Amino acid sequence: MPTVANPLHARDELGEVGIPVTSSAPSPERAPLAAISARVALIGNPNTGKTTLFNRLCGARAKTANFPGTTTGARVGRRQRDEDRFEFVDLPGVYQLSLDVPEARVCRVILKGESLYRQPDAVVVVVDACNLSRNLVLVGELLAYGLPVVVALNMVDLAQRRGLSLDARRLGALLGCPVVPMVARRGIGVDTLLRGLKRLLASDGFSRLQTPVPVPSSGSIDALSEWADRIIVESVGGRGAIGSETDTFTERLDKTFTHPVAGMLVFLAVMGALFWTLFALATVPMDLIEATFAYLGELVGRYLPPGPVHDLVAEGIIGGIAGTVVFLPQICLLFFLISLLEDTGYLARAAFVMDRVLCRFGLPGHAFVPLLTSHACALPGIMAARLIPDRRDRLATILIAPFMSCSARLPVYVLLTSLLFAERPAFAGLAFAGCYLLGGTAAMASALLVRRTLLTGWARPMVLELPSYKVPSLLNALVAAKDQGVAFLKTAGTIIMAICIVMWWLSAYPSVDPPPEAVALRAQAAQAGVSAERAAEWTQEADNLTARAEQAGSFAGRMGRFAQPVFAPLGYDWQLTVGVLTSFLAREVFVSTMSVLVGASPDGDVEDQGVIDRIRAAPRDDGRPVFTPATSVSVLLFFVLAMQCLPTLAVTRRETGSLKWAGVQLGYMSGLAYVTAFVVYQSLRLLGVS
Repeated sequence: MPTVANPLHARDELGEVGIPVTSSAPSPERAPLAAISARVALIGNPNTGKTTLFNRLCGARAKTANFPGTTTGARVGRRQRDEDRFEFVDLPGVYQLSLDVPEARVCRVILKGESLYRQPDAVVVVVDACNLSRNLVLVGELLAYGLPVVVALNMVDLAQRRGLSLDARRLGALLGCPVVPMVARRGIGVDTLLRGLKRLLASDGFSRLQTPVPVPSSGSIDALSEWADRIIVESVGGRGAIGSETDTFTERLDKTFTHPVAGMLVFLAVMGALFWTLFALATVPMDLIEATFAYLGELVGRYLPPGPVHDLVAEGIIGGIAGTVVFLPQICLLFFLISLLEDTGYLARAAFVMDRVLCRFGLPGHAFVPLLTSHACALPGIMAARLIPDRRDRLATILIAPFMSCSARLPVYVLLTSLLFAERPAFAGLAFAGCYLLGGTAAMASALLVRRTLLTGWARPMVLELPSYKVPSLLNALVAAKDQGVAFLKTAGTIIMAICIVMWWLSAYPSVDPPPEAVALRAQAAQAGVSAERAAEWTQEADNLTARAEQAGSFAGRMGRFAQPVFAPLGYDWQLTVGVLTSFLAREVFVSTMSVLVGASPDGDVEDQGVIDRIRAAPRDDGRPVFTPATSVSVLLFFVLAMQCLPTLAVTRRETGSLKWAGVQLGYMSGLAYVTAFVVYQSLRLLGVS
């Protein structure tokens, strides 16, 4: 049986892009076709590379993942090719159009032209060449719609390595539609697909098709499955030794990765290695960013005279943004590594392993995707819970999703673990991973509590497809890292910068007179006969006393002192209280707020210290460090467990349709965080930890 020709060598003729012709004779020369403008829908089963193809076609940056539910709504992208204009609609991954699930409903509405968008002119069905039996059921459903269909036979490289012999021309003849072999991950076959679409839409492509195998009129799944099996028998050759070896290797990996014990150990090892790498590789770019902002501060000192404008730029804007941007390397690196794991196919195995765990806590296996997404941000994680069919399962997932450590917590974790383990990066990495583990543990315990009280009942079992193992795409990983980094910087450039400026103003005004102790020290330093070393020491001490007095008398100091008694049992002074209160708008603001509040008060030369060193050296009014070991642990636990995100509450309110559940979420998480931080801080004090 003939095999598929390399798509790179496909010629620009209708018969060479997978569209079968009625005659075996060579096709005659055709006149150039007129330019077209068409809307094309992209559809396919989950894990077929549909969104990867969408990115290749449009340069769009929709997220690509190896488990169902990543694309929860239709996305639109455009592609200009010479004079031709294509508009591609990326539909959600769906197994069957007839299913009563959100993804299938979205697809049906758009394909029938019942949405805001007009009906597509053609449909590209992305099919996994290694799994034709299941994929062709969807193709059969689409052919029944009567729209022009092109089958993108993706991952032909994997099929060839497995020893599968695919006859695309024969497959196209049996289906009655064009079949284009391709490798979307590497961009192979994309131009061929576009040429085939143009030929199909600009000419009478259907009239030249051979008579296909009729699609069952009943539309039942059993009938479609028999139809698909018949087509596969006639278009797919046998498997060679390579295919058998590949299957054996895959089975051996799956036995380990999906084993109840070994699979969990592998999962913990992978997560531990991920977080260790996060700390080990991000140090150099972090130091570079700190040095860059320190240099910017020096430039401000050179060209702006001392005064309010100088202080605003140097301390309010540069200092505040530096306190957030310094953590950009960790965020980009985290999502780069997660994207690599997604592309390999491992995370789907992790979902299979976690399904056993989630079911014990009353959560469905479907909750793995929303909970994993919540590690980036709870907002898309909560919205991804729409795909969970059962209402109680969906609501339980929404309530616990904010416990998962999101990227906004990342700067706080890095700061506090660095303060606790300044000279021991390995311990800092373990503490960092422990924050994620604690958040996940709190989520599971809370889910169990919710399912036994407010939402009684147990979750439905999950059926999960395991995608093929693949070499990860560095391009996809870099795009994921860039997208998350840009999203983080957009936040830093809007909310965080605004809060930094407001916090600088609150901490700088109103002006207060220097305390008598500072005046006396300056007078002593100015006396004749005092050594230069002693004069510098007294002047520095006077500056510190003045800075503390200015902070205590500022608006921020007054606000913090008013609320400080509530947080005093947790070990917080007024500065930490201000940081906790402002971070309710956005968790990552905590680092910037603390950087602004302590910017003028550390001992030594401020200009030569990094952000973390400056915060570490910040004193309280009584001279003790703001961040003692016990206090640092208390703050860390509070941020792991607390609902410090106003937008998350708004999304919970919208997704549940009730203020009640948003209130339950806020009250429960805040109360749990406060009690935990209180117990741990007081216990450490009793043990003699300052």
